[in-house]
Amino acid sequence: MDAAGERHILLGRIVGLFGVDGWVKVESYTEPRARIFKYRPWLVRHAGTEFRMDGVSGRAQGKGLVAALPDVVDRDSAAPLIGAEIWIPRSALPKVRRGEYYWTDLEGLDVVTIDGATLGKVSHLFSTGANDVLVVRDGERERLIPFVLKQFVMEVNLDSRRIVVDWDPDF
Repeated sequence: MDAAGERHILLGRIVGLFGVDGWVKVESYTEPRARIFKYRPWLVRHAGTEFRMDGVSGRAQGKGLVAALPDVVDRDSAAPLIGAEIWIPRSALPKVRRGEYYWTDLEGLDVVTIDGATLGKVSHLFSTGANDVLVVRDGERERLIPFVLKQFVMEVNLDSRRIVVDWDPDF
């Protein structure tokens, strides 16, 4: 969160150098991966510092992504940025339609069964290809619950920070 209380979302990181003109290789966590270049501004975090970066441009290059960073004009000035994380303000994400959710908005929500049994909090999510999966932890257990609306996930209430699931607490 920043000083105004806005959450930041991790979108990727700088993983290497590309060429001699200060371009860098970027690992993107967005889908599709090149969408990382659509979000502005980047908040770059590295070695205990954070700075805002406007005017980033980039493209797909082979199997990866490369980016030109403002005020980074050669390989020597780009090298200290290797390992830096790329964040954006949560408000920079497009609004979602009803029934759609960003994973980051689900993380930390309480998960309860339709009978009111507490299962824990959403730790994170992952995709299996067939569907996304909620990883729910309560300190002792970890449960993997398919994120399939109206089959296992009955209700998502972002305002009350709660997800209601049709799931056996013993499973």
